[in-house]
Amino acid sequence: PLAKEDIALVVPSDIPAARVEQIVRQGAGQLAESVTLFDIYEGDQVPEGYRSLAFALRLRAADHTLTAKESSQVREQVVAKAAKVLGASLRA
Repeated sequence: PLAKEDIALVVPSDIPAARVEQIVRQGAGQLAESVTLFDIYEGDQVPEGYRSLAFALRLRAADHTLTAKESSQVREQVVAKAAKVLGASLRA
């Protein structure tokens, strides 16, 4: 079955959304069945010069049902990769 994770990352506004999506896909690895950008937010809740990009991740393993722990690990990997490569942070 499909596992779902939504992740909102705060990144500098000059980083293209396609680049952020690429990093999210890399962080999710082979379990990422799809990664879809569903929200772009610039406003009071993010610092000036930044924006929040929210992605819906659909995760699936070919040989077993993903556990909550595995899904959570993918989320952590995505956030860590985005932080390292883009200076992104998880939107609170």
